[in-house]
Amino acid sequence: MSELLLEIFSEEIPARMQDAAAANLLKLVQGGLLEAGYAPSGSKAFATPRRLSLVITGLTAAQEDRVEERKGPKVGAPEKAIAGFLKSAGLSSVDEAVIEEGPKGSFYVARREIKGRATSEIIAEIVTETIHKFPWPKAMRWGAGDLRWVRPLHSILCCFDGEVVAFEIAGVKSGDITYGHRFMAGDAIQVRSFENYVAKLAHGKVILDGAQRREHILGEAKALCQVQGLELVEDEGLLKEVAGLAEWPVPLMGSFDEKFLQLPDEVLIASMRGHQKYFSVRDPKTGRLANKFIIAANMEAPDGGAAMRVGYERVLTARLSDGWFLYNQDLKTPLEDHAEKLRDVTFFEGLGSIGEKVERLKSLANDFSAPFGADAVLVCRAASLCKADLVTGMVSEFPELQGIMGRYYAELQKEPAFVATAIEEHYKPVGQSDGLPSTPESSTLALCEKFDSLVGFFALAEVPTGSKDPFALRRAALGIIRIVLENGIRISINKHLEGALQLYRNQNGEKFGQGKTASLLSFFHDRLKVYLRDKGYKQSHVDAVRMRVDGSLEDDLVLIVKKLEALSETLKTDEGTNLLAAYKRAGNILKAEEKRDKKSAPTQINAKLLKEAEEKALMAAMEKVEASAAPALEQEDFTAAMAALATLRQPLDDFFEKVTVNDDDKDLRANRLALLKNIIMTCNRIADLSKIEG
Repeated sequence: MSELLLEIFSEEIPARMQDAAAANLLKLVQGGLLEAGYAPSGSKAFATPRRLSLVITGLTAAQEDRVEERKGPKVGAPEKAIAGFLKSAGLSSVDEAVIEEGPKGSFYVARREIKGRATSEIIAEIVTETIHKFPWPKAMRWGAGDLRWVRPLHSILCCFDGEVVAFEIAGVKSGDITYGHRFMAGDAIQVRSFENYVAKLAHGKVILDGAQRREHILGEAKALCQVQGLELVEDEGLLKEVAGLAEWPVPLMGSFDEKFLQLPDEVLIASMRGHQKYFSVRDPKTGRLANKFIIAANMEAPDGGAAMRVGYERVLTARLSDGWFLYNQDLKTPLEDHAEKLRDVTFFEGLGSIGEKVERLKSLANDFSAPFGADAVLVCRAASLCKADLVTGMVSEFPELQGIMGRYYAELQKEPAFVATAIEEHYKPVGQSDGLPSTPESSTLALCEKFDSLVGFFALAEVPTGSKDPFALRRAALGIIRIVLENGIRISINKHLEGALQLYRNQNGEKFGQGKTASLLSFFHDRLKVYLRDKGYKQSHVDAVRMRVDGSLEDDLVLIVKKLEALSETLKTDEGTNLLAAYKRAGNILKAEEKRDKKSAPTQINAKLLKEAEEKALMAAMEKVEASAAPALEQEDFTAAMAALATLRQPLDDFFEKVTVNDDDKDLRANRLALLKNIIMTCNRIADLSKIEG
């Protein structure tokens, strides 16, 4: 068994594209080999700023010989059909075909033995096709050629079983040559095996594996901080990006003027991270940032990085000076004055200005504050200021600081602490891993913000499609679900939907969004199913509890989860499992008989027609269940209600064993169907057990 070593060497590949590009290279090349009949034993892909590489092991020297079969017409078929088959199969006469017997008669079959080709030939074709069709998000052409690649392509190293696989793409011939670090390596490097490839690249100051580069940067950065008694502010996203910028990363520590520590930490981090790709450093004694930073240079300097450090510090000083100016300029204007400018900032075409959105948030705050136990006055105050920082100089420069700067400015102008916190947290949760707002006021405003956006965009029919969700509406719905469920807040989605829509109509006219927001509750349910699935609940269990008895979607999310918890616990017991089986049997009988009768089964039970002891016992059991389940349902004690339902298991089993539902007596049959119908209706008050799989 032999290995394939492939490297595509180019100018710098953007860091954000590297991991996906390595994965795509492996997927395309390995997929081509699998399609050609190979079964590799191992594979791995790599990316550095200037190369995509892969190694695939366990390949045979050639394809296995194979037999290709093509089934033709029946023996005795018309001559035209046979002639067409012979032509398509490449046979000169029917004598070259074989006859196979089958259950439907005898058929002609064309068999062709195909000799396996050399693996190197197949590799050349696969790599050529891969490079020509590679799915870069953005690609470019250069020179006079037609090839599109992320950056100009310089060389291709392709070796199989220690020999060069020869081909040419856009004037670039494959070979066994690669190159080390742009500045620190010497001549071209010749390799024909993966082991030598990794070793010689390392000697040429290139760490091939991105994970190793990240580990090296993190370890060296922490060591530099530890010597100074400081801590590295770890940033996984930045670490990944920096590792994609340097083939031989060399962490260095620099410093900046202490006066800049008067800026909020978030401003310092944004300046260092966003513009310069520097890591921030924290002083554990104060809990705030220190006037230090870590940079990962892309080379070892003869002076230990002294000259580079001066350059890094000079550039950062300029950036921080800009931040210093913007921050102090913003402080000269009260947040309320900034908020006035929002009337001239468009939220979205058709949804008015951000100033109008703020007015809607203030109105929604009055509706949502009570369920959260929030101070409506504080929520309204926070709503009036929550978007004000969008027009500040600092947020214009660093959009990721929206909300954060609003909190700082609110604190400095002596707004109540709950107001300042709500201004920052009203965007939360941003993602699944993000924390929830920390106070009732913050939670209320966050819910209002997301609800307003969902209603507005649905009213414009700007809804998510497939994988596209440009306005992050799925994230907004999931945020509402998390806020509601994790705080145990009881609200009616439909009621508040109508209220939020009316606020838009007050601004845009009564016909705004007519008939377009009806699907919003269903959208919430789709997100709820995802949320609950991630919590470990079975999808069929969720489906069983998310509908009301009348068939409409339940809009109280907390109620759905309370039912789900009770149902899931009950179905873990033998009584619950047996009840489910009996319920489904009753449901199947009803469905079959209603289909035969072409009408629904009756619901009125005539006690005088209950002849058998088992049906009388089932009727008595059902009445007992209804008597105990009704108050339990009223108190939303679904565990008790499910326990009551579980007592129907034995009477149902006895009923099915002793009683013939489909009796010749039409009245008896109708009465027994009505009994089963009532059993189903009683169960459905808690959960539609027919939805449950198994």
